[in-house]
Amino acid sequence: MTTQFKTIGIIAKHNDPQVIDTVRALYTLLAARNVKLVIDENVLACMPQDTLSCVDVQDMHTEIDLAIVVGGDGTLLAVAQSMISHDIPIIGINRGRLGFLTDILPENMQQDLTQILDGEYFEEKRAVLTATIRRDQQLLTQRYAINDIVAHALTGVRIIDLETNINGEFLNALRADGLIVSTPTGSTAYALSGGGPIVHPTAQNTILVPICPHTLSNRPIVVDNSSQIEIIYSATNTLKGVAAIDGQIVSELEPNDSITIEKSAKPLILIQPNSYSFFNVLRKKLNWSQQP
Repeated sequence: MTTQFKTIGIIAKHNDPQVIDTVRALYTLLAARNVKLVIDENVLACMPQDTLSCVDVQDMHTEIDLAIVVGGDGTLLAVAQSMISHDIPIIGINRGRLGFLTDILPENMQQDLTQILDGEYFEEKRAVLTATIRRDQQLLTQRYAINDIVAHALTGVRIIDLETNINGEFLNALRADGLIVSTPTGSTAYALSGGGPIVHPTAQNTILVPICPHTLSNRPIVVDNSSQIEIIYSATNTLKGVAAIDGQIVSELEPNDSITIEKSAKPLILIQPNSYSFFNVLRKKLNWSQQP
């Protein structure tokens, strides 16, 4: 059966010898399907041929209709930044640790990808947030957040002061090590470590999780993801803070800086085999199948 995906990009985790065998097996599998392949420089380094050409990941969206990422969730999150705006779907092959996003195991790769390329798959659209950071009404940066946006101190473990507004209404003044604003996809990442709930990835919610709040009554809160969330790095802070998106620091924060968080019009599109089950992933990744 001919796949609907005509041009497939292969992107691999940087400087990781574990991905080499997986990338080579993936390349062989896809080449046999008679599809055009576009590779990044990390894949080129894995291949024995020296005649293959490569494309920078940031430009790959112009040439492909499917991206396959070999690595961990961090690799997929980085790649997704350049794919979301162009509606390029992504498949993740797990060569990381837990792998909630890169959930196809190397030993299952041939079976799962064969099903997908034969049309036995579904598109899972995950909600994405857009974070806009401003200082004195001037734009500092704007990025997609697939997992989370985190505000915390720049250096050391310090309590910071944050003010949070939801749809223009004051929610709270928070004294804590920081604040996590998470998508449902990110609810199994940093937010989970902070005591937040696990939320099904297709739910239309945003989760706010304080990090080690000074007041014990400060608890996680879940809001509709149509809400506009504004976080103010309070004027009472004497030290700088930072904003991190999906684990990467994107901006320093000074007193009165604001982070505006809204649902993006563009989702993250993941391609899943028909056998995929989020609850099965939870059981396996979190060892829920084991008796206590």
